[in-house]
Amino acid sequence: MAKKVVLGFSGGLDTTYCVKYLTEEKGYEVHSILVNTGGFDEIELARIEAHAKKLGVKSHTTIEATIDYYNRIIRYLIFGNVLKNNTYPLSVSAERLSQALHIAEHAKQLGAEAVAHGSTGAGNDQVRFDMIFQILIPGIEIITPIRDLQLSREQEIEYLKSKGVVMNFEKAVYSINKGLWGTSVGGKETLHSNGMLPEEAWPTPLTKEGHEEVVLHFKQGELLGVNGKEFKHPVEAIQSLQQIAGGFAIGRDIHVGDTIIGIKGRVGFEAAAPMIILKAHHALEKHVLSKWQLQWKDQLAQFYGNWLHEGQILDPVMRDIEAYLTNSQQQVTGKVFVQLLPYRFQVTGIESPFDLMNSKFGKYGEMNTGFTGQDVRGFTRIFGNQVGIYHRVQQTGHEKD
Repeated sequence: MAKKVVLGFSGGLDTTYCVKYLTEEKGYEVHSILVNTGGFDEIELARIEAHAKKLGVKSHTTIEATIDYYNRIIRYLIFGNVLKNNTYPLSVSAERLSQALHIAEHAKQLGAEAVAHGSTGAGNDQVRFDMIFQILIPGIEIITPIRDLQLSREQEIEYLKSKGVVMNFEKAVYSINKGLWGTSVGGKETLHSNGMLPEEAWPTPLTKEGHEEVVLHFKQGELLGVNGKEFKHPVEAIQSLQQIAGGFAIGRDIHVGDTIIGIKGRVGFEAAAPMIILKAHHALEKHVLSKWQLQWKDQLAQFYGNWLHEGQILDPVMRDIEAYLTNSQQQVTGKVFVQLLPYRFQVTGIESPFDLMNSKFGKYGEMNTGFTGQDVRGFTRIFGNQVGIYHRVQQTGHEKD
């Protein structure tokens, strides 16, 4: 009886090769699975399923994971205002973890003896998938044909043609990976340390001119409304904002980062809604949170983002940080006003019942009603006391020398 293998399947060249290789060369019973994290529409999902079945998989499963993806990962990236290297909203790295978690669960349910993915040996994804599988389904065989056989694209194409596989073998000029939390774009320009992606490389073209005002409604840190329209779930609000802002070609950039395996790399991305949400959320937090809440959030969130990027979503410390981030959002409620323009945006202000910039307690640089000048005299004597002692001791010591 053939062994069952669960294969993470996207329908591209690598995973198409994996199906044929595992069924015809290794004799496995292949069960393909696609985990949708917001990057595929119904037409694309149906096309990929038909492709998988034509290749000869025993079963194909589509998991609609967009809401779960938000609940388990994205909400905490928003709570923490997480941008890798102050630039990248972790679009692909967060997606891969969500996909790996669902693939592992599917393998458990099927009682599979093996699990497979189409990662090469050159990037981060191989580590993310392998580590999740090793932790959640220990002892299961992990098969990675492209990595293990060190196959070139040309070798894969030649093999598939020999098996009678018909598909578009033309390599796209730019590789695109789309999801709820942004779209990555790779091309010849990102293979070197200098070069910007041209206009035609970006999946979402500039279609809007002038400027447009948008109002974001946050409730305890989560985006639940756009321009007065309320949504049942933040995923719907994110998608709505993306539709509005995408035409302005906002959120385009190049991320330069350190991979898990130690090499540096560049990748382009566009993330209109994520970038606006992160900056708007941060602006609201600066008004409603205390100084030390903001400082500790920054430190914990930076670690959280880096550890997530490196695939460590299952480390229990991540649950601890998520608990802190969630608790910090109790007063992060209000409206954020944003102006959208071609290629950029700016946050113009906020309104919140928890705004600590309250005129009842004084106006910065003008008038203070919370304490007197005499109070400040006493406070500064105490606040600077130890530093004053230090400098007097240093002076006395030098005089004795």
